[in-house]
Amino acid sequence: MPTFEDLKGYAERATGLRRPGKRQALDLARVRKPHTVRFKDDGLVPNHPRWPLIIYRKAVAFDDRQDPAAAIEDLFEANGWGDTWRDGIYDYVHYHSGIHEVLGVARGRGRARFGGKKGRIFTLKAGDVVILPAGTGHQCLSADDEFLVIGAYPPTGAYDECTTVEHRPRALKTIPKVPVPRKDPVYGAGGPISKLWKRAK
Repeated sequence: MPTFEDLKGYAERATGLRRPGKRQALDLARVRKPHTVRFKDDGLVPNHPRWPLIIYRKAVAFDDRQDPAAAIEDLFEANGWGDTWRDGIYDYVHYHSGIHEVLGVARGRGRARFGGKKGRIFTLKAGDVVILPAGTGHQCLSADDEFLVIGAYPPTGAYDECTTVEHRPRALKTIPKVPVPRKDPVYGAGGPISKLWKRAK
């Protein structure tokens, strides 16, 4: 059943109200230094063997005239990342073995652990963006009532949700094969993702 945020998103797309549009959304990105973290295989969650998680703090500047969720959706879509959704982050450890994922915080505050049970905990706030290479474990530990995340995926790859040790054999084969996206979800073709992931050994 669609949530209130889903219905609001449908209405905004149908009418264009409170949406910046893809072209204008590009202007909402603020240049930020990427924070990168690598995670080791923890026995359950493989994480990515070469590429780090990327965090951009306060990378999206919101305008009072626009819905922050719509602004993030339009920004991600302008850079070729689609299949957007509005929700929180699942409260159990999971990862995707066939596709990368980007998470943008539209509002509120939450604590998420990345990298599996032995990973690292980050507090995420409105405007923060996290890019997870395939295989990266993630889980919400706590969040306020306002916490709203926009998720999206690059055009290449296949969505799956891995949660158990039974998923590992196939995941270990597919994770390294997921290609580097052509564009950074926030900064486009010239963004840091291509350098950070291509040069990471």
